[in-house]
Amino acid sequence: MQLYSTNNPALRTNLREAIFQGLPADNGLYMPVNIPVMPASFIQNLDQYTFPEIALHLAKAMIGDEIPEHDLATIIQKAINFPAPVVQLEEHTTVLELFHGPSLAFKDFGARFMAQTMSYFNRGEEQELTILVATSGDTGGAVAAGFYQTPGIRVVILYPSGKVSPLQEKQLTTLGHNITALEVDGTFDDCQALVKQAFLDTALRQQLRLSSANSINISRLIPQVFYYWEAWKQLYRAHEKIVFVVPSGNFGNLTAGLLAYKMGLPVHHFIAATNANDVVPEYLETGRFKTRPSVRTISNAMDVGNPSNFVRMLDLFGSTWNIMQKHITGYSFSDEQTKEAMRAVYRDKKYILDPHGAVGYLAWNAYHKENPETTGVILETAHPAKFLEDVEEILGEKISIPKALADISEKEKKAVPMKADYNAFKNWLSQDF
Repeated sequence: MQLYSTNNPALRTNLREAIFQGLPADNGLYMPVNIPVMPASFIQNLDQYTFPEIALHLAKAMIGDEIPEHDLATIIQKAINFPAPVVQLEEHTTVLELFHGPSLAFKDFGARFMAQTMSYFNRGEEQELTILVATSGDTGGAVAAGFYQTPGIRVVILYPSGKVSPLQEKQLTTLGHNITALEVDGTFDDCQALVKQAFLDTALRQQLRLSSANSINISRLIPQVFYYWEAWKQLYRAHEKIVFVVPSGNFGNLTAGLLAYKMGLPVHHFIAATNANDVVPEYLETGRFKTRPSVRTISNAMDVGNPSNFVRMLDLFGSTWNIMQKHITGYSFSDEQTKEAMRAVYRDKKYILDPHGAVGYLAWNAYHKENPETTGVILETAHPAKFLEDVEEILGEKISIPKALADISEKEKKAVPMKADYNAFKNWLSQDF
């Protein structure tokens, strides 16, 4: 698999190097040189394949011979071993539940595939690999679970103090072993900036083997492509004009959907659903991309004011605003609107949406009013119990907690306080490792 930098198409590397580097030296993001188009026979008969079989076909097409098929099948078997069911809410409204993995969030798909792939490529290396990851909520928990006790790999998770839910924080800070959490006095954007600066620090990279587990790493995006195909498989015999509604923060999830589309998945349209952090919907409306400091909301995993993967979206559409606009519609909603949507869906459908899924539900309703012939697939990116206090307060009643979360809630938090200062972060990394 050959990849190039979004800042320099002439800069080429293979999958192994792209995974371990995380970012190209020129501060771009890696993209595949060739996006394979799946055969019509595969697409037309998609419902004949299991989810892991779909994943293996797609991964093989993207990765090629860099990982032998037998080893790739083993990676898929270990990583994609939980379902992604589509649940019907109304005749043309469905929910893709992506929270059936160990950390109860969609990022389990990317984190587990990344952990298995990195472990495969890391065999025989003498120096320990350090994974840096910034999280606004769910990424950290998924990465912690995916890499826990992986030989030869240590994980450092940076999260914004006071800006993740209590249960999300427990998922980041209670495992120990090869997982260390840094509680940063700042925003997610501050955490992400520290990680990016570390990757561009030549002196630090000579001292440490660094890689990233954020969606800036291409190995996170590859497995996120899989569940778009799995969702379409469950609907295409009964529905036409299928629209994917993607609650969006750093926009890796939507970028994966666009890759699925480029591979031949017959998606009718995409919806970018955001909270008050609406820089991409604003771009889709005006053609101007203006980053700004993130605003705190109840859908905290989407509190991103400068989404990294936007450059990949531009790359896929040749930086042409009007072409991107034809494929993606953007909407943004307030916390009050989000809360009311959660109450309405629970009251009318007896289904509990988490705050991120509720933003998606609102975006789908807005789009569907203008396009009634379409069927929506709302990506429910995390189990509502991960936002227990907010969800119970909004709905006015107790909700059940999965055992995995109930068990972790009793464990002791262990985190290293950290200023949003690169020199402090670099010094800690250099001294600790």
